[in-house]
Amino acid sequence: MENVGDVLGSFEKRAHPTELFQKNRFSDLVDLLSRLLAQVGKKSFLVFKHNKYSTVPTDDIAYFYVRHESTIIMSLAKQEFSVNYALDHIQNLLSDKQFFRLNRQYLINFCAVKEVERYFDRKLVVHLVVPAPDKLLVSKEKASSFLKWLEDR
Repeated sequence: MENVGDVLGSFEKRAHPTELFQKNRFSDLVDLLSRLLAQVGKKSFLVFKHNKYSTVPTDDIAYFYVRHESTIIMSLAKQEFSVNYALDHIQNLLSDKQFFRLNRQYLINFCAVKEVERYFDRKLVVHLVVPAPDKLLVSKEKASSFLKWLEDR
């Protein structure tokens, strides 16, 4: 790690301190664009069903859930597809604006939320347009961030 004297010396070698910032404009722009593209998230998932490969667009996915240690996609058309990704990995691939991790087993799409109701001990119950096999509970710790996620559209 450089010491303070080395850093000051490198500044003194420059004719103008503004050169330091102007020189890296292009790399800063590339960095900004790559971060913006990362926020968009994955557009589709490759799935295998009935001896055929097909893609499921992310916009057509109601939710992801874990069943018997496998991750399943439930589409808005009520079709199930198995994927070879852990739910944590899928969460990192998707846009935080579009998908929310409810709990250890469910990652839901904003478009699939039908309604939310209060539940015992400041928890929430989420009802989706495509029924889930389990009751979708949001813990009291995550309830406020979930409501904020719903509101920030």
